[in-house]
Amino acid sequence: MPVNIEMPKLSDTMTEGTLIKWHKKVGDQVEIGDIIAEVETDKATMEMEAFDEGVISQILIQEGEKAPVGGTLAVLGGDDAESAPAAVPSAATPSAPAQASVPVPTPTTSATAVASEPSGERIKASPLARKVASELGVNLTGIAGSGPAGRIVRSDVDAAAAAKSSPAPASSAATAAAALAAAMKAKVSAASTPAPAPAAIQPVAKEEDQIVPLSSMRKIIASRLLTSKTTIPHFYLHVEVDAAPLMALRKQVNDQAEQTHGNKYSVNDFILKAVINACQAVPAVNASFAGDHVINFKHVGLSVAIAVEDGLVTPVIKQAETRSLLTISRAVKDFAIRAKDRKLKPDEFDGGTITVSNLGAWGIESFDAIVNPPQAAILSVGAAIEKPVVKNGQIVPGLRMNLGLSCDHRVVDGAVAATFLNEIKKLIEQPALMLI
Repeated sequence: MPVNIEMPKLSDTMTEGTLIKWHKKVGDQVEIGDIIAEVETDKATMEMEAFDEGVISQILIQEGEKAPVGGTLAVLGGDDAESAPAAVPSAATPSAPAQASVPVPTPTTSATAVASEPSGERIKASPLARKVASELGVNLTGIAGSGPAGRIVRSDVDAAAAAKSSPAPASSAATAAAALAAAMKAKVSAASTPAPAPAAIQPVAKEEDQIVPLSSMRKIIASRLLTSKTTIPHFYLHVEVDAAPLMALRKQVNDQAEQTHGNKYSVNDFILKAVINACQAVPAVNASFAGDHVINFKHVGLSVAIAVEDGLVTPVIKQAETRSLLTISRAVKDFAIRAKDRKLKPDEFDGGTITVSNLGAWGIESFDAIVNPPQAAILSVGAAIEKPVVKNGQIVPGLRMNLGLSCDHRVVDGAVAATFLNEIKKLIEQPALMLI
């Protein structure tokens, strides 16, 4: 019996995937566990394993084409070609010439009888759907299939059987009364429902403009950020910190590291450690809004924003409060390398409770980040800038850094956010405290 190879759901936000490369071709034998293809999701490029065995008889999605989650990519074991969905030719591939229809054998059993039109035309239905239809006495004629290429599947047969056994309609008088009540209810509902917001104004591309289709990643970014800004009540806090003590400690640590393990620490490594410690000191920020309650997380799942070619990703350092500065630094370096190659795994994006976004390397002094749902806070980090500052009544050279905190006001109040941000400030200005 043919088995469909479907587009798997490889991440929590994935709705479609791009078939990057086939490792098998038509006629190849496939064993369970074989790597059969590479699929690009909104977050990474993943290898796709086979969960069934057989011979590939059809490939329906070509390399470079997209398919929704659950869509059929290929067919295993195509001896029964009639039960497999028809391949859709790629736009880049010329269509094959039409072939004559295959004659249908004369029906000999009741199961076959309900699977053919009176005219003898073959109905597209899975073998299981035909079997269930025979058992339930359901005629497949007239059933609209919900499977690939309009193929009738078992759920379609079950729905038809349920409709067939439903009670007879009420009397015309009762029906009219019910219709009138429904109309009155709809009229009241319509009167109390605010008018829909006007549709966004769409730009119009001119002939000389370039149209760039959205990647899967960019679609997810657009959707999540729109959700965040329209459903989460943001508020923002800023504080300027003295970055000189942190820079001095970083130099000392890196000088020593060259003689031992060789790991070079970035400024961001220390900031991540400060955020982790601050979450333990002010746990109310390490939380999430969940409708009628707030979840206060036991562990810190630190999401680290990493820029990639067509967007950004936020892999998570899980149970970050148990990590040393060295393991945090190494984890971020590993994330950055694999993110650029789109080799991060879906489970590495799960479990985030707070995010850090650092644009200091791009020379940005300050910015307000958008909360990463369902988290309640995100820290934005600017560049360390040399500027004159006042100390003890004197103007002296200083090294200053701007930190911003964006919060979900449903979870975090201003005083709590201020306490959290000042805790981070303290740790950056007295960095030895985070190493204790």
